[in-house]
Amino acid sequence: MIKTLLTLLTALCAVAAGPVQAQAAWPEKPIRLIVPFPPGGGTDILSRLIGNELSQATKWTLVPDNRPGAGGTIGIAEAVRAAPTGYDLVMGQKDNLVVGPWLYKSVSYDPTRDLVAIAHVAYTPVVIVTRTDSRFKTMKEVIAAARKAPDTITYGSPGNGTTIHLAAEILSKAAGIKLRHVPYKGSNAAMMDALSGNVDLLVASVPSALAQIKAGKMRALAVTSAKRSTSLPDVPAVAELGYKQVDVSTWYGLFAPAKTPQAIVTRINGEVNKLLASPAVAKAIQEQGAEPKAMKPEQFAALVKTEYHQWKSIVEQSGATVE
Repeated sequence: MIKTLLTLLTALCAVAAGPVQAQAAWPEKPIRLIVPFPPGGGTDILSRLIGNELSQATKWTLVPDNRPGAGGTIGIAEAVRAAPTGYDLVMGQKDNLVVGPWLYKSVSYDPTRDLVAIAHVAYTPVVIVTRTDSRFKTMKEVIAAARKAPDTITYGSPGNGTTIHLAAEILSKAAGIKLRHVPYKGSNAAMMDALSGNVDLLVASVPSALAQIKAGKMRALAVTSAKRSTSLPDVPAVAELGYKQVDVSTWYGLFAPAKTPQAIVTRINGEVNKLLASPAVAKAIQEQGAEPKAMKPEQFAALVKTEYHQWKSIVEQSGATVE
């Protein structure tokens, strides 16, 4: 009897220790980092930057996996369906986590329930740009022209339902103008059409547009934030143009499927926050047009929850729809 009890106790201890030992050994294989937008855009740039730095610092192997479409919601849905083992992460942002669910009827996930927030990485305002040979030299000129000829000035965005799309709609409503939206599957495709003159304006994250602005191929007209971007100090904020109610920026951060072990979440958060505290990594992020900002998992989760509920009314008031 005693021998039987000891055998049973040993077996139970082995079962209980299994998950703990698995977590301690994590990672034992490559980690997939889902990028919900195509290569070349702001999300892709930051994802690869953080992925490469994290791999170098920890010796983990992170493999980017671009899953674009539907304003980034396809990539998020892919992460939601993944097993909560720590081997599937996603670079989420305001676009696909707190805006998209209120615009896309097909979105069934709840970011506060179906994902766990791991690490906030950076935030950035939205920038409105045009070709350097465009007839528009300032944002005031765009607004004046749009008032004279509504729905004739076109702007490209990385997709319906993105924060960037809504930033343009919110500004249009505040200014009393009508611009024609041309959605693309990612910032890179929108940039190519803006450079070729197929659209009058491009609305994008600063990381997506910064290289072309610095190269002198695009002219930045304004940023949709209450204050100027440190990456574009000479570009006025829309608040300076009289639209103080317009303050739209986006953030980026790492998420994993719900029920991912807390030990893994804490470990990844600690490693990412170490990177963000590094002057070299912070500088690299700023050079891409974003501002690094570290958070604990619970702080990031609170931000997501707050903005998820806030943006329901913002989307409704903007009148933006997904066609």
